Amino acid sequence: IFNTVMRTPDNREVIVPNGKIYANTITNFSARDTRRIDMVFGISYEDDLLKAKQIMTDIVTGHELVLKDPAPIIRIAELGDSCITFNVWPWVNSADLATVRADLIETIKLAFDANGISIPYPQMDVHFNNVDAANEPSTQDKNESA
Repeated sequence: IFNTVMRTPDNREVIVPNGKIYANTITNFSARDTRRIDMVFGISYEDDLLKAKQIMTDIVTGHELVLKDPAPIIRIAELGDSCITFNVWPWVNSADLATVRADLIETIKLAFDANGISIPYPQMDVHFNNVDAANEPSTQDKNESA
């Protein structure tokens, strides 16, 4: 009467006070037969954009557990600081979500590697200006003037 007992997908038991249930939003991940997997992949600005998109399209549409309807969506999401970002959104049966997600991530990464497409990581270029050491006062000169 005072709480609700739920079991998580990894078989943990969660006891939630009913007051929390009535006062908060509940997201049920298993209520529907199908789910969309939301993945993001980034490629270098130097890489072939259309080739990368085709690789992802071929892999996603070729996976036996990805649903044909609704059709997967693969689109550029952002021209970011370090990379061009793609959203990859295939639909799957809810029970297949974790398997398909892991398969697609691994297969796309391996295909990118095999086709010379890089997945960049954030970087920062640091530039140093050369200072002429002959014009700098020595440590001794600095100490004497203090």
